[in-house]
Amino acid sequence: EPPEQLALGSSRQQRRLFRPSPRSCLFVPTAQEERRDHPVAARLARDGVFRPFQQVHVPVALRPPCFPPGNFRPPSYRHHGPVHGWPAPRWPGIYVRMRVSFPDPPPSLPPHARSFPAADSMGSGSKLRLWCSAFACALAFLGARGDDDHLVDITYVESAVAKGAVCLDGSPPAYHLAPGSGSGVSSWLVHFEGGAWCNNATTCLHRSRTPLGSSKEMARQAAFTGILSNASDYNPDFYNWNKVKVRYCDGSSFTGDKEEVDPSTNVHYRGARVWQAVIEDLLAKGMNKAKNALISGCSAGGLTSILHCDRFHQLLPADANVKCLSDAGFFINVKDITGANHAEAFFNDVVATHGSAKNLPSSCTSKLPAGVCFFPQNEVQQIQTPLFILNAAYDSWQVRHILVPEGSDPEWRGCRDDITQCSTKQLETLQGFRDDFLAALGASASAGSRGLFVNSCFAHCQSETQDIWFAPASPALGDRRIADAVGDWFYSRSGFQKTDCPYPCDSTCYTN
Repeated sequence: EPPEQLALGSSRQQRRLFRPSPRSCLFVPTAQEERRDHPVAARLARDGVFRPFQQVHVPVALRPPCFPPGNFRPPSYRHHGPVHGWPAPRWPGIYVRMRVSFPDPPPSLPPHARSFPAADSMGSGSKLRLWCSAFACALAFLGARGDDDHLVDITYVESAVAKGAVCLDGSPPAYHLAPGSGSGVSSWLVHFEGGAWCNNATTCLHRSRTPLGSSKEMARQAAFTGILSNASDYNPDFYNWNKVKVRYCDGSSFTGDKEEVDPSTNVHYRGARVWQAVIEDLLAKGMNKAKNALISGCSAGGLTSILHCDRFHQLLPADANVKCLSDAGFFINVKDITGANHAEAFFNDVVATHGSAKNLPSSCTSKLPAGVCFFPQNEVQQIQTPLFILNAAYDSWQVRHILVPEGSDPEWRGCRDDITQCSTKQLETLQGFRDDFLAALGASASAGSRGLFVNSCFAHCQSETQDIWFAPASPALGDRRIADAVGDWFYSRSGFQKTDCPYPCDSTCYTN
């Protein structure tokens, strides 16, 4: 079923960032262990310049503890950027492109991998994707002896447990803090991890056993890249700030708050308390004296940045320069290709499951159902704090989960994975989605204090990955890359409100 040869990142639009696993899931097996040698052709790039392909043979095996049930989400072969459960790269500016050749038939999984439940339920081509992820991880692992300066240790907010501010499984909240230095010692960047949502007792129970629901399952270190990088060459405006990555472990974009614990699952719905406990912990560590502060996030974390923007501002000093950045967090309320309003129904369930209504803006919930108030289009006009919206008009996650949900139409399978594979009719549908997205932004995006960077890429999350955030070939609107636009806006050097022309006009795009 899988192709004999699979090209990963074979074009500029398909570059992929590969990363080593936090639990050494790939290793060189001993003579007594099963081992396989697979040819992997790869080329490394530093500063955006790609070298010729080099053929290497990587002996790999899968270490079972790396993949407990529910803790492994293999990316599709065109995935670019953060994959939840995998750390970011050790070195900013180094990226990998691969071409993997399989024998015919493709290699079977090791016995312990074959027994992994998620692998059995991933559907068509799942084994191929699993092995492609393994090869990518192995290649990065071979070079994992580089500088560890960008790896930041985890901090557990143990004191939060007594307040009931806990992850889904009852474990304490967690974050990673890289202290600022020099001129950035009084500036704070608080970045919220993404990772979708859980919408009922079953999905939240499953999530509670993963790093997105339990700090017990989280990697002890996280690599800071993109907007979190501590290198001035890769993050010129924020490199020496106090930088925080807040781990996402509640499944409600930090809005849930139910006092009772689900008796059937022992799951806690306390996202709003987790948010408050983490911010209070950071305030006690010096953020209460901040001169500059930026709350940001990707995907569900980008939605967090919107939902908590004014609340964050209120907790900072009155004279501080406080702003908010939402990366890929502007989810829109549209029907899918079958005519069903899947997204609205899903968010209704999220809000009901987590008890989120009380923590959504009353200016919205007083007029509309609480679930609808989870969509930014219904609340951004009321946000008083300066807000920058960074989003792709053809947001790949929204296309795959809101517009064309899995299984909705087999004819869309190629298009939803790769926009270059779309038919003329499918492109018309995607152009309609872009129109809906821009309409949802509406007049709220043109407020004087707002920043706006909406490109015509088929992408999701553009601030966390180095080659998208700030590199010689990063996506750009006009003459400014994303990092330039955000930095100019934050420091009021110049405003930035630009929307790209329709696909396929933008030659600077990456896809993920």
